[in-house]
Amino acid sequence: MQHFTSVHDVADPAALVQSALELKQSPPEDLLSIGQHKTMVLLFFNPSLRTRLSTQKAGLSIGMQVMVHNAGQGWQLEFEDGVIMNADKAEHVKEAAGVISQYADIIGVRTFPSLTDRERDYQDFILEQFKTHAQVPVLSLESAIRHPLQSLADWVTIAEHRPAHRPKVVLSWAPHPKALPQAVANSFLEWMQVADVDLCLTHPEGYELAPDFVGDTPVIYDQKKALEGADFVYVKNWSPYHTYGQVQNQDANWMISPEKMAGTNDGRFMHCLPVRRNVVVADAVIDSPRSLHLEQSNNRTWAAMAAIKELLKSQ
Repeated sequence: MQHFTSVHDVADPAALVQSALELKQSPPEDLLSIGQHKTMVLLFFNPSLRTRLSTQKAGLSIGMQVMVHNAGQGWQLEFEDGVIMNADKAEHVKEAAGVISQYADIIGVRTFPSLTDRERDYQDFILEQFKTHAQVPVLSLESAIRHPLQSLADWVTIAEHRPAHRPKVVLSWAPHPKALPQAVANSFLEWMQVADVDLCLTHPEGYELAPDFVGDTPVIYDQKKALEGADFVYVKNWSPYHTYGQVQNQDANWMISPEKMAGTNDGRFMHCLPVRRNVVVADAVIDSPRSLHLEQSNNRTWAAMAAIKELLKSQ
């Protein structure tokens, strides 16, 4: 695996899930040799809690040296080619990525979309520039359009709680006061489309995701109908793809409530966090024994560890 930026980088996603599960069961002392004498640099252009801490813990747990850098506190980077750098940008990504490649065996990059320029955001411009100019593998810590470490952890969580039958997994939109990126939803669809699950998507009309990510996934605009018989209910807000970056609907009726979960197949609630309680989901749902949100967060470490292990194999 040359990079880890989407499910398309992974030859066998199900095997990577199994690797994370096996690493989770391994004695801690057996893990330290995996990354011994290796270094990972994590660059954060945007805020992070779970991704920062879980990826750092994953690297340390397998014996790596891990350096974390808030990119906004360093030199402002220029990403455009051929630009005359006589403004506020002091360093080009060509030099930055080249220098960091001399310090690190893996470079992790986290960046968010602008939510104003859809074409540029969907080029995943900053992440792609690092992939182009780095001489070592690039690990996505979330990008403008995807969050593969989150999706891998989600699949690991579903695998741990999988029922005997082929599970029904529903990705449901929920209200939120702000316009949020589509990265988690896009990525979750990509990974679940290659998993052994029955997947469907539900959201209000006007909140369609990018067709390339939805693919053949059934879209049901009636949330109650979509949730019928669900084994896993993954809840996330996103702003629309077509009216990009706008908040069109704050309909509180789309919040996940105990009454809605009652229509599932004793379904498990899932959310990537952070979550706005009693806006996205009622306290009674997220605080119930059927909620997996904290387990998902725990599995972020093992997902990152599995991805890092595969990247190190390529060197």
